[in-house]
Amino acid sequence: MHVRAVAASTTAFMGAAVLLLPTSAAHAAPDADNPLVVAHRGASAYAPENTLAAVDKADDMGFAWVENDVQRTKDGRLVVLHDATLARTTNVEELYPGRAPWNVRDFTAAEIARLDAGSWFGSRYAGARVPTLEQYMRRVSRNHQKLVLEIKNPQLYPGIERQTLKVLSNEGWLTPWHLRKRLVIQSFSADTVRKVHELRPAVKTGFLGTPAIADLPEYATFADQINSSYTTISQAYVSTIHAFEGPHGKPLEILTWTVNDAANARRVAGYGVDGIITNKPDVIKEATQG
Repeated sequence: MHVRAVAASTTAFMGAAVLLLPTSAAHAAPDADNPLVVAHRGASAYAPENTLAAVDKADDMGFAWVENDVQRTKDGRLVVLHDATLARTTNVEELYPGRAPWNVRDFTAAEIARLDAGSWFGSRYAGARVPTLEQYMRRVSRNHQKLVLEIKNPQLYPGIERQTLKVLSNEGWLTPWHLRKRLVIQSFSADTVRKVHELRPAVKTGFLGTPAIADLPEYATFADQINSSYTTISQAYVSTIHAFEGPHGKPLEILTWTVNDAANARRVAGYGVDGIITNKPDVIKEATQG
């Protein structure tokens, strides 16, 4: 599906909403003053992103929900890393100087396991590693946390949807209890979100982006959430999302990203968003929940 960014004004949103809302009553979002707070890549303002240290930091701060990113190595292992390249958050250039541009898919899991993924952030995190998805899930489980898992760059990794689900299943994360309360799988690729829904219909899914209102009925067939950048949404758009039912017969939800300051947190909370993804969960919680 062609996905278009929402650029219309609030007035235009409201007009479109009148024409396109389904016949069911509009969803009243959860308490607008208390959106869910999700620690982006772990508590990534305070520990190196997507590492076990960032997961633990979020736990230490009292946050149950974390978000992560999944890529695939040359030998087919899933690792938790945001970028398609290892250069920004590891010492790969130092350890493997002749292998630019240092793409994840060009390195084996064993080679990646040697990298320092913490020193770039601060000396106290020297020696932190890029976790495999299995290692990451075990830490999240140990901490009794919940996960928004993003499948990154699926065009680079054919079959990554099925593989991700297999790892989650092996780690006990596709039980009915987990699926009801602890897991969302999201992606910027509508095809990937649709594929996850087709493979495991019980999994809660999220599309990353801001589809045009006219496209929301189609998204609602395979996505439970529309997770949009906070710079692209309005109160009218949030209300329109809530008026649609997703594939599990519940109103669509919206998590917005990446909000790191109190003013914008209060603004999007006022829109009625269901959750806020943030590098600074403590700042967002204080701003929206007091």
